[in-house]
Amino acid sequence: MRIAIQGFEGSFHQIAAQSYFGKQTEVECCASFAELVRKAKQQPDVDAGVMAIENSIAGSILPNYSLLKNSGLHVNGEVYLQIKQQLMVLPGQTLEDIREVHSHPMALLQCMDFLEKHPHIKLVETEDTALSAKHVAQKKLKSTAAIAGKLAADIFGLDIIAPNIHTAKNNYTRFLVISRNGVTPAPDANKASVYFQTSHDRGSLARVLTKIAEAGINLSKLQSFPIPAKEWTYYFHADMEFEHQDLFHKGLEHITPLTEHLKVLGIYKKGNTH
Repeated sequence: MRIAIQGFEGSFHQIAAQSYFGKQTEVECCASFAELVRKAKQQPDVDAGVMAIENSIAGSILPNYSLLKNSGLHVNGEVYLQIKQQLMVLPGQTLEDIREVHSHPMALLQCMDFLEKHPHIKLVETEDTALSAKHVAQKKLKSTAAIAGKLAADIFGLDIIAPNIHTAKNNYTRFLVISRNGVTPAPDANKASVYFQTSHDRGSLARVLTKIAEAGINLSKLQSFPIPAKEWTYYFHADMEFEHQDLFHKGLEHITPLTEHLKVLGIYKKGNTH
């Protein structure tokens, strides 16, 4: 399998791809989410893509919902990845040797409680966590550490001198597995991603949500987006969880007359957060 990811070798996207498809998975590194979607859709040697969609602390990555909607790609699964940040250095370096720490601004922010205990260390913002690790390794930067995931330390031969330095221990990122081809849902599939639009009539969305609840479906995500060509008109991305697929299909029958442009992006097994 060759999987398109956003970011560089050793990134959290690669960890997510390996978590879903296996350790031997090859990755196609992309500089942006738009490039990831394009390669997943058009590049023949790319089998699928793994794309971050939301974070338990930072919230939804809103542009990615629009990219997905407009791409025509299918959602085949999801991965929840606990974001664990590691402080890594060249072999032989110690915490006392460090004068600079390089990483993505978000990673630095996630580790601020730890970093504030070492005020002599200068923080240097970079474009990517894994790229920071690669930079330290390839340029043999002494007195410089990187903050990245464990996979980056493994790939680039760095030592982790302070493990799990992130402040929030319940920080999860949710990734969607997307591909050109939809797959037949597994018998135990219990989640679906759906797009729909409602009329501009008062209470139209409330009627849809009532029908979803009456069908025994849990709405785990509802995200609204304006439709550019129509003032004050919105479409919705909904993630629905259910015990049996029959419940989902029955719910779909009930909401179809109340919605416009309804599209099921995929039916899949809910990701594990343990």
